[in-house]
Amino acid sequence: MDIFKRSFIFTALLIGFLNFSTKAQNASVTDSALVLMDSLITRPPLLSDAEIDSLLTKTATLLNDSLEPDIILLPDSLIEQKIFLTTIPETPTPADFQLADDYQHSPHKASVYAAVFPGAGQIYNKKYWKVPILYAGIGGLVYAIHFNTTYYDKYRSAYRDFLIRDPGNTSYEEFIPPGLGIEDVHGARSEWFQRALQNKRRYYKRYRDMSYIGMAALYLASIIDASVDAHFYDFDISDDLSLRIEPTVLPPVTDNGSTFGLQMRFQF
Repeated sequence: MDIFKRSFIFTALLIGFLNFSTKAQNASVTDSALVLMDSLITRPPLLSDAEIDSLLTKTATLLNDSLEPDIILLPDSLIEQKIFLTTIPETPTPADFQLADDYQHSPHKASVYAAVFPGAGQIYNKKYWKVPILYAGIGGLVYAIHFNTTYYDKYRSAYRDFLIRDPGNTSYEEFIPPGLGIEDVHGARSEWFQRALQNKRRYYKRYRDMSYIGMAALYLASIIDASVDAHFYDFDISDDLSLRIEPTVLPPVTDNGSTFGLQMRFQF
């Protein structure tokens, strides 16, 4: 029993000692905290009132600058989106497909089109009525080239065969005039028939060459016509074209002085 009493008393004394030491430590901490607060209160401030006010003003300005775009752009974007959603697209009209005011007709394009394909330049200039005329001329010249070339070849062969007098090559017989025979052209009419074949050969050769020249001239004319039409495509011609006859005083031609007469004035 004595052991238990002694141990109980020792334990009680130990607990009391620990409580006393804890209270003393807390009291020291409280005293140190109070001393620190007194020092903070009595210490002069790090910034003056004017500097603090300036710092607050700058902080408010930065916050306003950073928040203002979000505050302004958000309603604008919502309004634009609302307008876009509620706008009904209009039906396009023929006026929307009209050429722009700065459109310029290109003479270079018209010339190139006419050079690449005859008639394309006239179509580009919207002169459609010229295309049938152009192709009628081309067709006529093509026929002339073919006709003259065919007869030139025939008369050239006949003239050659007649000079050679080969019994196996007598292509000239189809050109003997009616009333004459093979004996006549080989006899008394030989020189006349030879000159006739030679003249016909030169005639058809000449007109064949002229047909080729005409084809080239027509080709160049179509290019020039397309270029000129393209230059005058935007040329404004007024409908007011009138002739006015009125009296006038003519300037002196000699030393006799001025004279009276009539002048014609074209106005357009």
